[in-house]
Amino acid sequence: MGSVKFDRKFLTDFNNSSKREFIETNDLGAYCSSTLAGVNTRKYHGTFVVRQPQIDSHSYVLLNVLHEVAEIHDRVYELGVHQYSFTADPKGFVFQDSFELAKIPTWIYEIDKHKIKKEIQFTPNKNQLLIKYTLIKGDNIRFGVRPFSSFRRIHKLRTVDASDIEVGTVENGISYKLEEHYDRLHIQTSIPNEFLGNGNWHYQAEYLEELNRGYDFKEDLYSVGLMSFDLKKDEPVVISISTQEERVEGINAEFNKVLKDKPVLDSLEAYLEKAADQFISKTEDHGVEIGAGYHWFGRWGRDTFLALPGLTLYRDNPQPEVCKNVLKTMLKDLKGGLLTNIGVGANAQYNSADASLWFFWALQEYADATGDYIETWKDFKKEIVHILDNYKTGTLFNIHMKENGLLYGGQKDIALTWMDAIVDGVPVTPRSGYVVELNALWYHAICFSLELAGKSGDHQFVDKWSAIPKKLKPAFKDMFWDEKRGYLADVCEENSKDWSFRPNQTFATALKYSICDEEMSKSVLTKVKDKLLTSRGLRTLSQDDEKYIGIYQGDQKTRDNSYHQGIVWPWLLGHFTKGYLSLFGKSAVDLLSEIYQGFENELYSYGIGTIAEIYDAEPPFKAKGTISQAWSVAELIRIKALIKQHQNIK
Repeated sequence: MGSVKFDRKFLTDFNNSSKREFIETNDLGAYCSSTLAGVNTRKYHGTFVVRQPQIDSHSYVLLNVLHEVAEIHDRVYELGVHQYSFTADPKGFVFQDSFELAKIPTWIYEIDKHKIKKEIQFTPNKNQLLIKYTLIKGDNIRFGVRPFSSFRRIHKLRTVDASDIEVGTVENGISYKLEEHYDRLHIQTSIPNEFLGNGNWHYQAEYLEELNRGYDFKEDLYSVGLMSFDLKKDEPVVISISTQEERVEGINAEFNKVLKDKPVLDSLEAYLEKAADQFISKTEDHGVEIGAGYHWFGRWGRDTFLALPGLTLYRDNPQPEVCKNVLKTMLKDLKGGLLTNIGVGANAQYNSADASLWFFWALQEYADATGDYIETWKDFKKEIVHILDNYKTGTLFNIHMKENGLLYGGQKDIALTWMDAIVDGVPVTPRSGYVVELNALWYHAICFSLELAGKSGDHQFVDKWSAIPKKLKPAFKDMFWDEKRGYLADVCEENSKDWSFRPNQTFATALKYSICDEEMSKSVLTKVKDKLLTSRGLRTLSQDDEKYIGIYQGDQKTRDNSYHQGIVWPWLLGHFTKGYLSLFGKSAVDLLSEIYQGFENELYSYGIGTIAEIYDAEPPFKAKGTISQAWSVAELIRIKALIKQHQNIK
């Protein structure tokens, strides 16, 4: 396929280029992201967005925009783009000649017979963004950058409340912050520059995607002034943006070295590999984490475990130690058998019935990948026993095991599974009682733990737990299976069953220790294929259901009402693939390979070079939600590996 490229015709069409977003990250959780047009359309966009651990565990926008200006033949050209009063002004996108993501985001601007190349990348293991400008055609020019800042948490917007902003001087640059508790922002150039300090506020910049999503969308930004320098033919200038003063000597060579070490992006596999790295980050206080999705999702327990195998174990170069470190990080917050839904430490929230159960799946994938079953039992036995005992005897939210071995739990007013949307205090998809995937995961967790204990010679554990799966499996079939319908109920109570046709039953067919027999699995997966499968993932509800909603749009309430009522999720393809391959052989390979390869088109459509969170459930299956979602990327990586494994076996 080659690298992802856009030409002048596309880029100068604002309706197109302002709807495509790029993201570049480092391994500390920082990112640089905006639209290809250069206009920020979300409050989450920013040139330099970093964590501020001295405040909390969230990300903060320190530099919203680095606005570029070129002076050519005594005429000033604004390369930046801002949105005010529903108008893009200035319109720097009209000078864009090309964009390419071959290694890092790269633009070519063409202005009055001059061409300027702009490249963006982070320095590894450091909160430092490097932006390189190269005059590749034309006579020497004067070039300038004007920083615009808000210094605020990514979920908030700033209206003027900062004053007496002091701008300090550092080597070839400046430093400043808008409030005392933040890191200072350091902007330095690789050559001397002239700084014109004419700081002022720019009021009511607009983020139109926030308006479309029903949120506040106007913000006040502060610009400290203009840094300008001579840009000479084939003599690049690198700008360093950092939370500390940097040495600028040799920074051009450093930029080139970092770039040289990066792989060329020329296939879907290569882009997924790059995207996978964007979700794994090191923190000062909490260990190695998985971010659930850009831009607004932080660390989620469920998402971490579901994405972890694909992000670490199924890669071209597997990273089992990273997988193990993330598992250990998440277990730090284990409490009452529950792992966190969101939050860390004192801010942890435990409103998830399935995060602890998905932990067993991720751990099983780790153990199978490494073959270290005895070591895994040794390292994780304490937590395994803790979770199983609490789920058996009872923990928060009425989660407990019944006499027949089935897992029961939940409350009418709380959404505890991955279908967690709530509107006006009421879950959109009520799922309290006996939940199909929770019981499938519960069975798998016990069986896998017995495998580890058995291989480790832990007879006490085996004696305590070995009888439960034997009664749990037939109880599951009695509770959830309907021979006539040929599929599994989604949720059951003692006297009622929800027969809404949803993808949650897929998990029961695809786990290593499947609670379904082969006949059940084949029937379920055949019906899932016919009723839920699309080219972008599985629908969350059958189209023939009166609750079905096919398009994700509107304000938060409207969107939440549709989130799991039909909308397509790519990550569900991973478990469908696992089950379908094992049961349907060659026909499964052909079908799934076609779906996998079809995601090449998505590298161009929304988040450039990555895969979105969700898609509309009706053609053309338009990408929605976050521009880059961990479990979407992870499960596509796993799908590719599963197909390859199956082809090798056959």
